[in-house]
Amino acid sequence: MRTASIPLLLSLLLSACAAPRPQPPAPELAPTAYKETGVWKHADGAAAVAPVPDDWWTLFHDPVLDDLQQRLVVGNQNLRLVLAQMANARALRDASRSATLPTVSVGAGATRNATASGTTASSAQNPSNSLSLSASAAWELDLWGRLETATQAAQASYQASADDLASARLSASATLTQTYLAMRAAEAQRALLERSTIAYERSLALTQARYDAGVAARSDVLQAQIQLANAQVQQREASVQRAQLEHAIAVLLGLAPSALTLAPTGALPALPEVPQMLPSTLLERRPDIAAAQRRVAAAYAQIGVADAAFFPSIGLSATAGLRDAALAHLISAPNLFWSLGASVAQSVFDGGQRKLASAQARASADQVTASYRQVVLTALQEVEDNLVLLEQLRLESQLQQQALQAAQRNLDITQAQYRAGTVSYLSVVTAQNAALGAESTSLSVHNRQLAAVNLLLKNVAGRWQPVADAAR
Repeated sequence: MRTASIPLLLSLLLSACAAPRPQPPAPELAPTAYKETGVWKHADGAAAVAPVPDDWWTLFHDPVLDDLQQRLVVGNQNLRLVLAQMANARALRDASRSATLPTVSVGAGATRNATASGTTASSAQNPSNSLSLSASAAWELDLWGRLETATQAAQASYQASADDLASARLSASATLTQTYLAMRAAEAQRALLERSTIAYERSLALTQARYDAGVAARSDVLQAQIQLANAQVQQREASVQRAQLEHAIAVLLGLAPSALTLAPTGALPALPEVPQMLPSTLLERRPDIAAAQRRVAAAYAQIGVADAAFFPSIGLSATAGLRDAALAHLISAPNLFWSLGASVAQSVFDGGQRKLASAQARASADQVTASYRQVVLTALQEVEDNLVLLEQLRLESQLQQQALQAAQRNLDITQAQYRAGTVSYLSVVTAQNAALGAESTSLSVHNRQLAAVNLLLKNVAGRWQPVADAAR
């Protein structure tokens, strides 16, 4: 018994020489305010911050979009792929946990043997039977924390996978919202072109009547026909674009394009209010940042796993069983056998593989740390980009509304002048094209504003509740 305790005492002595495991860097600190704050007012204190809801698309107040978002979670194939990846990470985590537990096995055996004493078969001794029942257990003592550290790394990787799922849902919802808004913008453009086509048909009829009366020139009729045909072509293009965007929405929902039909509205949602948000809050809410931070923790845990390979592995084993020649007398005390043991194994020469594994683990940790910092910087850049874009689009929208009002007034005046015979039809065509272009640009600016708000809300939106067992 005293001899068996020597490996254990030796291992405890060696454990004092274990090098401390490097710790992952502290989370990145965000600035206290954004640079581009045109559409946001700086929030002083947590009470002044209006949080962004997880389902940020509800701020557009569109029930059709809300329904599509609910269907997205069920049918999107990319989300199912990430969910399967998370299930794989969970299995790896559970496998690493099981490695810290003892392994127990049981067995049963039966043999019949004889030994020949001469050169003929008749000279063989009487055959004998041997029956046995046995159980054995083995357990690796985790004195250096290798198994525990590997479990921590697997747990961090699983949590990163759960964050990846939340990030994928966030991205899919933003893509769906963006595609839906673009489809509604195409509908609005098509409705505008339909109204313009009707107006151009009336202009053509008026010009044709004036030509028949000898008041207008043949070129006026041709210009009116060209203008009408161009508008009809643009109307067809808008219809094609709208159909393709509806197909894209169907695929996002995991449906065939023929399985989804959305009723057209010809209108864009109103621009929602942008909630206030501080950069530090952004870092707390974005799942891609959380996933990157988890991967840093997993990488530093792998350093501990690699460094633990420099120390010996220590195991305990035990075996017990019963052995006899007859089944009737097998289970009895005289037939019992057992053994207890301890083992210590230390690699003496491995060609530098352990040093290389340790260096590789440290390089991987540096790599994921740099990636984590880049994710944080990219997140801040995305918010800043959309903040400045929203502010400039707000100013652009105001200017475009002024241009649209001026173009419509100019069209009314030009049409009155043409009916009075003071200007040519070319002036009417120019005024009509200017009014159509101004209104079309106004719709485009409004669509870009909606898209920028969607991306901004996505970039600062809170993540979904983590998977129930992600923290266990």
